[in-house]
Amino acid sequence: MYKKLFIPGPTHVRDEILQAQTAPMIGHRSTDYSDLQAEVTPKLQQLLYTEQPVFLYACTGTGLMEGSLRQTVQKRALVTVCGAFSDRWHEIAVANGTPADRLDVEWGLGFTPEMLDEALSKDDYDVLTLTYNETSTGVMNPLQEIAAMVREKHPDVLLLVDAVSAMAGAKIEFDAWGLDVALASSQKCFALPPGLTITAVSDRALARAEQMPGRGYYFDFLTMLKYYKRNQTPATPAISLIQALNKQMDDILAEGLENRWARHIEMATIVRDWARQYWELFPGEQFLSNTVTTIKNTRGVSIADLNKELGKRGAMISNGYGSKLKEKTFRIAHMGDLTVTDIRWVLGLIDEILGLS
Repeated sequence: MYKKLFIPGPTHVRDEILQAQTAPMIGHRSTDYSDLQAEVTPKLQQLLYTEQPVFLYACTGTGLMEGSLRQTVQKRALVTVCGAFSDRWHEIAVANGTPADRLDVEWGLGFTPEMLDEALSKDDYDVLTLTYNETSTGVMNPLQEIAAMVREKHPDVLLLVDAVSAMAGAKIEFDAWGLDVALASSQKCFALPPGLTITAVSDRALARAEQMPGRGYYFDFLTMLKYYKRNQTPATPAISLIQALNKQMDDILAEGLENRWARHIEMATIVRDWARQYWELFPGEQFLSNTVTTIKNTRGVSIADLNKELGKRGAMISNGYGSKLKEKTFRIAHMGDLTVTDIRWVLGLIDEILGLS
């Protein structure tokens, strides 16, 4: 049975976007492909308010987390951890032998500029990793404020941002905020199938990569830049996904960026108000995400059973992530092409199943 997905990835994909993937295949070294990349790239730059390169990689976001660490950390990275997905930054650093220290906060909390200023002052760090939106806990970190602090007080530190569950759902002003790498996967707020990662890279990050031996091959920013300048990619691109991305970007820009950010906030507000009425919010109020809400299971219901009943009605939400949060929390995503009407519908289904209203 078809289910509309209210999970934080993969998200609901509209029929029009699925159909866009069925366009005839083209050669990836042809002018047809170059024309496609030349068409979609400025739209992505507009989305990210940037004039810097925006690269397209055939992979998930984890690949660029690894690639960006390998290409930027000369001295030591400070890795911020506020949940399961930000913890991945540290796992990747350890797996690659990259010098890194982790800074943890209690799950459900985020980071403040003051906290990170103090931590960065304790060692000779040259990279800071931050997860803009921690999908496991529903925490959205104050990226703009943190970036401003880094630029002012630690100007030699590069800021690498996991924007996987935020990009295309929350505003990211890449240039104005002074970010160095911002990466996102296609299956979250872009509302595409999985398999594509969109990555903005600053001139500072490119310059750092030039100084890095052993920066790898597949994710090498400098090789990618060389091909990017002629609207190509070094390896075979995910052509069908990029065709769908081009269609989706037309629709995003037609909606209007400010309207899109406002729609995500409106959906988030509805879910939060409902959660406060019947349950409790898991994150601290100052760190609430605009794309996914994590809710404490204060009623002790079986989230797995609830999802089975939702499935019979054509919907799916997400259980808590990992052993720490499964069944203790549940998550409702409000990202991508979901609408206020969709959100009211799924909340109404939960109310009906559990007899909440």
